[in-house]
Amino acid sequence: MSDDRIHFENVSRFYGEVLGVNRVTLAIPPGITSLVGPNGAGKTTLMNLMTGLVQPSCGSIRVLGISPSDAERLFRMVGYATQFDSFPKGLSGYQFIYCFLQLFGYSSAECARLASTAIDRVHLTDAAGRNVAGYSKGMRQRIRLAQALAHDPRVLVLDEPLNGLDPLVRAETIALFRQFAAEGRHVIVSSHVLHEVDLISDQVILLSGGYVVAEGQIHDVRTEIRDRPMQILVRCDRPGALASKVFEQDQVVEAQLLADGSGLLVKTCDAEQFYRTLNRIALGDIRIEGVAPADDNVNSVYEYLIGNEESAK
Repeated sequence: MSDDRIHFENVSRFYGEVLGVNRVTLAIPPGITSLVGPNGAGKTTLMNLMTGLVQPSCGSIRVLGISPSDAERLFRMVGYATQFDSFPKGLSGYQFIYCFLQLFGYSSAECARLASTAIDRVHLTDAAGRNVAGYSKGMRQRIRLAQALAHDPRVLVLDEPLNGLDPLVRAETIALFRQFAAEGRHVIVSSHVLHEVDLISDQVILLSGGYVVAEGQIHDVRTEIRDRPMQILVRCDRPGALASKVFEQDQVVEAQLLADGSGLLVKTCDAEQFYRTLNRIALGDIRIEGVAPADDNVNSVYEYLIGNEESAK
């Protein structure tokens, strides 16, 4: 197994008779990976497994070559910001990070330096001396992130890390994730805000009911879904004429004129053939001004995959 990946090999986790995740096999590369799914999909269980907080009922896990059962080595390798919004009473933000770093055996001077650095990276320096109990939700979210990254881990595991952040802080936090990813680290985030997943992710893992239903770069996942027509937005100068031409093609399932009269929304069961057809049409008297996939994103892919599962129940 490559030591630069997080490996799950046929991993299942049950809580009594309740399924957490089932038969998960993954090899997660460095970069930003988003775990996507509704409540109960298995996102938090997957995170708890890779951080050693729970052990698999069966199967094996390696995080950059380390078994989560090797708690001390994993503790130094991984930073985890959970979804739980609770803190020790009476501590300032600085003290919260400082006390955490003492667990690694750092000297007082190192704890002070690393705590200050982590707090500065999440832009909470001015509030470092304040009691965490007086922080806003967004500030508490950021101090948990500071704790996760304070010991300079190779793997960051973050449960809903963008919740409660205002737009400016959200953009700064995403930039921090990208910096970590550019350094060859893993940033594992869970989210239900799908447009943010499209924005930040190098790859996605789509979960439902404890199962992995798709994984990879979202464009590749969408391309692999062969049994659902792909929607393609075509902007042109004569949408009515274009509609009559595309309806002559066997691979076109549906074509709708856009409300603003600027083009068509086409459903096709063979996107490659449709693109070739458009190339031929563009040589004629219809001016094609733009062509783009209309559903090449996490939201449409997830809705399709989970919609299929729900309708089959």
